[in-house]
This record gives sequence, structure tokens and C-alpha cells, in this order.
Amino acid sequence: MTKIDVFSGFLGAGKTTLIKKLLKEAYKGEKVVLIENEFGKVGIDGGFLQEAGVEITEMNSGCICCSLVGDFGKAMTEVIEKFNPDRILIEPSGVGKLSDVIAAVEKVESDNVKISGAATVADATKCKMYMKNFGEFYDNQIANANAIILSRTSGMAEEKIDEIIALLREKNAEAIIVTTPWDMLDGKKILEVIDGSRSPMQFGEHKHEHHHEHECEHDHEHHHKHECEHDNEHHHEHEHGECSDPECSCHHHHADEVFESIGAETTKKFTKAEIEEKLSALNDIEKYGKVLRAKGIIASDADRFIYFDFVPGEADVREGDPDVIGKLCVIGSKINHEAISELFGVKLKA
Repeated sequence: MTKIDVFSGFLGAGKTTLIKKLLKEAYKGEKVVLIENEFGKVGIDGGFLQEAGVEITEMNSGCICCSLVGDFGKAMTEVIEKFNPDRILIEPSGVGKLSDVIAAVEKVESDNVKISGAATVADATKCKMYMKNFGEFYDNQIANANAIILSRTSGMAEEKIDEIIALLREKNAEAIIVTTPWDMLDGKKILEVIDGSRSPMQFGEHKHEHHHEHECEHDHEHHHKHECEHDNEHHHEHEHGECSDPECSCHHHHADEVFESIGAETTKKFTKAEIEEKLSALNDIEKYGKVLRAKGIIASDADRFIYFDFVPGEADVREGDPDVIGKLCVIGSKINHEAISELFGVKLKA
């Protein structure tokens, strides 16, 4: 029997970190295959996980809902025939819809292949912001999970965590929510939650069957207008969901319509301090647009490589082993390609 675990989560929530923890503490002794789907053409995360000895299939042709559904069955069949794994881990694009991933997985289920759990990793410090700005994608990941695993809760005030839980419960009343900091939990305990052994939610009863329907409540027998709040300062009215704003959470969009990814392979060398300075600059929304994630593995002056990861207001920069070539990727909404390319001194392309 091959079990399938899906790890959803918005950009930079900590999916890769969680998978690393589970590989070390919970999946020991199992033959595991990881299937990743990167948003954009330059795959980065594979380099972070190869050191764990996991076979990786990267699919860089777009978001999960636009590309993976089409070739997912073929990829899964090949993986099972080649590796005969005990467990397949699926890490979809951070801007993919979990409902689409579950729908794709259910199509390849058989007596010997079963989806075991669908977890969504959510950054507790950014839940509210992402719900407000990217509700259609973010809410879908929350609503369709049987386990919601909060990251970055360490040191957070109890009332703040309670506030986040209340927001999550509005989208998903049944999933088990993990609030304890990960370093206090054994990976096996987290896996129990992900595998659904402690969750009442049954797969096959998800909202994905209706995810193409308008997500706001409408009176279908009468014409009416309603407000769609998508920004602190801006409201707009529209009829029957015919809203032209791509960031409005009241309309169904593909990730390609809202998010964009630019990246490049490069031999350019940077110092750790230079990268830290450039990542800090990306917080300037007016100059660079709404950058949601930047990550890379690039050469440094000390014959080492620098590994970096950025989400708004937070950056992780560290030295690591050399890779075959440097590469970096920036993901966001309405990002300024030229300004970001100029910042890094590398021509980044969509």
C-alpha cells in the first residue's frame, strides 16, 4: 500500500521545513518519494531536500491547478512503478489550490494507492494579511485541509493565536489545528494528525467539487449588487461576480492570473551581507511590487554558496554546500521585473 500525504501552504509558510522534520522523525524506515510543483520556471526547493536523500520530481511549468492536474496521473504511475514507495509526499505550489490537488490525487487512487492526509501549513504571523489579500487561494488551502499546522507560533501571545484560530475556524470547522511550536513536538505526533487518524474529516466530501462556483453568497433569483472587500482602503461593487480585479477574493481565478514568478540561473557571486541588504529592500512595495517570496542558492566570494529564503518582513540567509549553478526566484503579485533585476544585477525572466 502506498500512502499519499499532501503538504499545502501559502508561499513561505514552512512546508519544506516541516517535511524535513517529518523525514527525520516520522518517516524513518519508510521508502519515501517527494513530488514537488514549483510555481515558475526556476526550481529551488529541490536543492534543499536532496540532501535528505529523497527522490524529487520537480514540475516547473506552472501552478498546480493549471499544469499538474493534466500530467499528474502519468507522473504518479511512473513514480509508483519505478520506486514502489511506502509513501508519496506531494508539495504543491504555494499558490496552488488544495481542492485541485485533492481532486487530482483522488483520480489515481486504487486499492494499493490511497490519500492518507492533506495538511496545510499556515504562518500564524501572516494568516490575517493573506486572507485579506489573497482570500481565494489562501482560503481554499485552509478549507480543504484535514490538518492545519501553524508555523511561527513560538513567542506569540495566546490571544493572538486564539484570534488566528477563530479566523481559521470560519473557513474550516473540522480540521485539527496544531498550535504548539514544532520544536516541542515529535514529528510522529504531527504525522498522526496529518494522516487523519485523529480527524473526523473524510476525503471525498471536500468543497473541491464546487470550487469553480462563485465563492460569495448570491441570491440567484434576483439581480443585486454586493461589496467585495479586498483591501483596507478600497471597496468596489460588482454584479454577479463579474469582477475584473484579479486580487478580489470573490471571483475564481487561476494562480497565473494573480501571481507571477521571475527567476534566473546565474554565476554571479554575492556576499552574505549583500544578499541580506537586497532581501531587506524587497519589503519596499512601492518600488518592487508585492513580493511574497524570494529564494535562491547562489555562489559567494568564499567558494561557498549562499542559501536564502525571504517572505515579507523576514529573511533567512545561510551558507551551504556548492550547487551545480546559482539560481534565484522571486514570486509575487504585480512585481516590478526591471527593478528587481536591477537590485540583484541579474536579468530575471518570467
